[in-house]
Amino acid sequence: MELEARQMECLEQYLLLAKSARGRALVELVTKATSDPNLFAFGELLNVPQIKELEGTEHASALAILRLFAYGTWAEYKEKAAQLPELQPQQQLKLKQLTVMTLAEGSKVLPYSSLMEQLDVSNVRQLEDLLINDCMYAGILRGKLDQRSRCVEVQFAAGRDLRPGQLTSILSTLSQWVATSEAMLGTIEKRIQWADEKGEEWSKHKREVEEQVEETKKNIRAEMEMRGPEAMFVEGPSAGASGMGMGMGMGMGMDYGEEMDRSRPKRSARRR
Repeated sequence: MELEARQMECLEQYLLLAKSARGRALVELVTKATSDPNLFAFGELLNVPQIKELEGTEHASALAILRLFAYGTWAEYKEKAAQLPELQPQQQLKLKQLTVMTLAEGSKVLPYSSLMEQLDVSNVRQLEDLLINDCMYAGILRGKLDQRSRCVEVQFAAGRDLRPGQLTSILSTLSQWVATSEAMLGTIEKRIQWADEKGEEWSKHKREVEEQVEETKKNIRAEMEMRGPEAMFVEGPSAGASGMGMGMGMGMGMDYGEEMDRSRPKRSARRR
């Protein structure tokens, strides 16, 4: 939010000045705006009628520089350096900062090798100084420098101006995302409906089982009441056989004792 506030304050000043400037004064204004350490968005300046009028004039190169800072990168400047004015040191730094912002928009992991090539930096020390002092401290980049893996892990990067035609691509991407989200939402709603139906079926089955259990309990209680207390005892063939066995056992025991008494010889009494 602090970065945005600083940008808005600077941008309002440049927009006000641009509306009253002409010719060479506009060239100087563009140079000052592209060197300002607090300004990283230039799209609104490009829409100022007075700046658009530079097209096709002797000051058209200033308009090209402003477009480069709005959409371009350091590598693009190096390719067209022969057709463009030489950048001042502060402009060079600003364009490299903008290049880091562009690279960070496209990837969350930026290898040192790719950054050094894109930024025209010769060693790791210079690259890390640029990333820390001129990007992170400026608020346009947040991340972690992984010296062992030689890369930057991007957590946040400030956005740049949209290129002409880029808005159409973004809208198309958002439309696809909305369509995919709606399809996923429809699938989720179907699954929720299926789960609700299965839940109702399970509840119905549970109630039926509970009713059957209660009915079975009622039938058992009714049968026990009809049979009376003797229902607690079981009389069957096994019980009769057991009783007969005991009776026979006792009878046999008594007969055997009587036979022993009869066969035992009687002793005669001795006289003293």
